[in-house]
Amino acid sequence: MFIKGCLRRINSLRPGTSRAALTRAFCSDECPDDKKGLILGVYEGDNEEPIFTKAAAKFNDHLGGKLMELVKHGGCELKKGEGRTFNNIDKEFWSVAIVGLGKEKLAYCEMEAIDEGLEAVREAAGAGAQLLKRECVGRILIEGLGHPEQAAEGSALALWRYQENRSRQHWKPIPTLELFDDSDAESFQRGLFKAESQNLARRLSDTPANQMTPLHFAQETVNELCPCGIKVMVHDKDWVENKKMNAFLTVARGSCEPPVVVEISYCGANQDQKPILMIGKGVTFDSGGLCLKRCEIMDRYRADMIGAASIIASIRAASALSLPINIDAVIPLCENMPSGMSMKCGDVVMGLNGKSIMITDTDNEGRLILADALVYGQNAYHPRLIIDVASLTPGVRAALGSAACGVFCNSQTMWSQVRKAGVITGDRVWRLPLWKYFTKKVTRFKSHDVNNKGLGHGSSCIGAAFLNEFIDCVDWIHFDVTGVGFKSEEKNYSYLTKGRMTGRPTRTLIQLLYQLSCPSEGQRKLE
Repeated sequence: MFIKGCLRRINSLRPGTSRAALTRAFCSDECPDDKKGLILGVYEGDNEEPIFTKAAAKFNDHLGGKLMELVKHGGCELKKGEGRTFNNIDKEFWSVAIVGLGKEKLAYCEMEAIDEGLEAVREAAGAGAQLLKRECVGRILIEGLGHPEQAAEGSALALWRYQENRSRQHWKPIPTLELFDDSDAESFQRGLFKAESQNLARRLSDTPANQMTPLHFAQETVNELCPCGIKVMVHDKDWVENKKMNAFLTVARGSCEPPVVVEISYCGANQDQKPILMIGKGVTFDSGGLCLKRCEIMDRYRADMIGAASIIASIRAASALSLPINIDAVIPLCENMPSGMSMKCGDVVMGLNGKSIMITDTDNEGRLILADALVYGQNAYHPRLIIDVASLTPGVRAALGSAACGVFCNSQTMWSQVRKAGVITGDRVWRLPLWKYFTKKVTRFKSHDVNNKGLGHGSSCIGAAFLNEFIDCVDWIHFDVTGVGFKSEEKNYSYLTKGRMTGRPTRTLIQLLYQLSCPSEGQRKLE
């Protein structure tokens, strides 16, 4: 069925949008206070001598050298990602934040698999935005810091906060963001698009499970994508039963919340161009089923739909950026709950491609719902590439922590694009193997075709091998985001709030779509 109408409008922005509209698109609340703050950058020089960016040097000249004096007499050198505020040094700005960018000319580091120069800008911008937020300014002007897109990302991500469940009178206003003394407004705007998309994924995944049921999530999808001209179809349980998506229904039957399948179509290129198919795990609450999770960690699994949330956010960004690409998405939504109707260990169900699946572990539900979605999507859209995003296995978190997203890929060309996207966005990826060794771990059984737990160690690789049984001869990228998608327990990124959901890897997905839609960008070498 097609849901018509939208409860809440968003700005479907294109390059060339006015600065005022751009600001409104980012800010969720207007700040009544018109105090202004300014963010400027400084590099670490030799012999602890600070070096201002061009905009900072110009502003320092405007103050007659006063800013350099204050920085030098601050007591210690500003390191990368650190900041300091100075109040009442200029009539126009209530507070000026000086942020450290590290050494000049930082660039791509192969060992770290990241562009250190771009990441330094994000960290500095995030630090400055947080400092000025504490100063209660209503408007923040930020210089480009050499990379306006990354400056916008870092500052916009740092300013976001989840406060939907606080009384409205207790909401803290979010300052507006504007570019200062830089002509590259288009790059700055692109950075805001990416950050705002990740903030959308953060909000969806941080919402309590009783407020983000499968139906709520489907409605949010309609609300966010319909105003952008993106087609959204929402299918109910009867449709799912008619399509014989039995593995998906087996997971969903344990909950009283009805399952939903959302289909999304964004057409940015010629209709005869084969689409990219995106599949997102949409388990809006994962208790583990009869194989119950530990109670002290269960609340974080309200975000077990981060795969679905990041896909919705990235498709909205693709529309906002007018990417010349066709994207179709299939999002299966349900809860995994224990009840008298729950799937049981040892149950055997038939996948949509005719393969029998034994359920050895009810907490491995994600691969079951993805299996049917993958088969349905391939049959319906005949894609040139499949991208699935899921918080699939705890093994990837044990291996990589929150440092990188685990990626499985059956194409070296596609892996090169994913790796490049991770380097550029600072949201790193790491390739893990799709060896036949792991295929045998899920298929070497006499009583059924595929097992949802498999044999032995290497749970992430076994999970990917399971999904690979439902992939035809097509390029495929699997993101296992268990380590990066849930709430941040460590302060690894100055621009992401500790203890809140991260929204990762939304910006990496957006960058990947950008590279795939713009071949010249995709072929550009890292430097």
